[in-house]
Amino acid sequence: MSQSDFDSDPDDVFDDDSRFSRRVKRYAQVGGQVGGLAAQLAGTRLFGRKLDAKKHSGELRDALGGLKGPLMKAAQILATIPEALPEDYARELRQLQHNAPPMGWAFVRRRMRTELGAGWEKKFARFDKEAAAAASLGQVHRGLSHDGRDLAIKLQYPDMASNVEADVEQLRWAFRVYRQYDSTIDTSDIYKELVARLHEELDYEREGRHIALYRLMLAEEPNVRAPEPLMELTGKRLLTMTWLDGRRLLEFAEANDDQEMRNRAALNMFRAWYVPLYYYGVIHGDPHLGNYTINDDASVNLLDFGCIRVFRPAFIKGVIDLYHALRDDDDDLAVEAYTAWGFGETAKRKEVLQVLNIWARFIYRPLLEDRVQSIHEGSSGVEGAKTISRVHRELRKHGGVRPPREFVLMDRAAVGLGSVFIHLKAEINWHRVFNDLIEGFDSGQLERRQKAALKQVGLPEEIP
Repeated sequence: MSQSDFDSDPDDVFDDDSRFSRRVKRYAQVGGQVGGLAAQLAGTRLFGRKLDAKKHSGELRDALGGLKGPLMKAAQILATIPEALPEDYARELRQLQHNAPPMGWAFVRRRMRTELGAGWEKKFARFDKEAAAAASLGQVHRGLSHDGRDLAIKLQYPDMASNVEADVEQLRWAFRVYRQYDSTIDTSDIYKELVARLHEELDYEREGRHIALYRLMLAEEPNVRAPEPLMELTGKRLLTMTWLDGRRLLEFAEANDDQEMRNRAALNMFRAWYVPLYYYGVIHGDPHLGNYTINDDASVNLLDFGCIRVFRPAFIKGVIDLYHALRDDDDDLAVEAYTAWGFGETAKRKEVLQVLNIWARFIYRPLLEDRVQSIHEGSSGVEGAKTISRVHRELRKHGGVRPPREFVLMDRAAVGLGSVFIHLKAEINWHRVFNDLIEGFDSGQLERRQKAALKQVGLPEEIP
């Protein structure tokens, strides 16, 4: 994507032909930039050439940073998981979280005028021309409100609607190819979930309501902060909220040798994600390192609210029921839990149930053991890969499964938070923290609380 792309405003008016042409352009960009780097990697394996990992990883970062959009988000997620990528690649791709190439000022002016009208500058006491942060779908400028509040003003990049459409088409194609190669995991519902969430992330007005929802849900959590959205200065592709100062997680971890401070930060992150889940049935599905900061007192600032998922109360009850089933070796309750999640009749087959429980025991292990420990104690990225491989192998023997839609963000959040706790080197009794959180859980109460909260902030109450 060149600077000339940023200095025009192709999003403002769409017709079918231009939307199609932009999707074609996106296909060409992906094939040209990323495909060439993939060919380099394939060549090293095929012909035994030596690959300069440092140079190659830097080129991959630049290519993905230029493309922006969903592909860049996938790279960010991979980079947050310890041992998922070689360190050269993880280090370079982590920079995508805060060093994506910015848009030009000419485009910024046009975007602001489109969203807020002529004379938009007068609606701010100050608007900084230089971007303060940049990420996959938009970039953030700092500003000042007329009543003296520091502001974060997020503008969506040009052509994001077309890029998402193009990328989800490629994702659908990739899933189809994978299904022909290996039908063990039916990805149909996973694809639907990814598409729905990606389209929601394009709607900045919705994200503003997500922020209001999180402020409501976390009102009694003194160590977790969400910004205040300014809906009068927000549009479909513009989001204005108060600015929250803090340090990136890795900076905080490197500056703190104090185990108690690292543990406190981990507990605050845990509550930031799981108080909304178990009290309201809502989860933040994107805990990568650019979506929050840590304060000197170990309190947490949440910064990005595009990827939010609301769950059926029965699904949340299933999460807790499975914990009790694993703790008590209760296969009947485990079947109820998997059925509530959406596995249907498949989970009732004993051989499939046993395989699913291999995966579940690995995920739930820190919660089942009543002792202080790191989140990955007794396990590692290698062991995790072995567990997944074993589950996959056994499921193939028994005809495979179709994971429900809700799995996508639950798994993404669990893996992302696990990597946070590893980076912090947290040592906590996760069993007691979890049990304190779910004590007295009542799905009927959750449903009433959830509906009231969604209604209060103006979000749809229908849950897919």
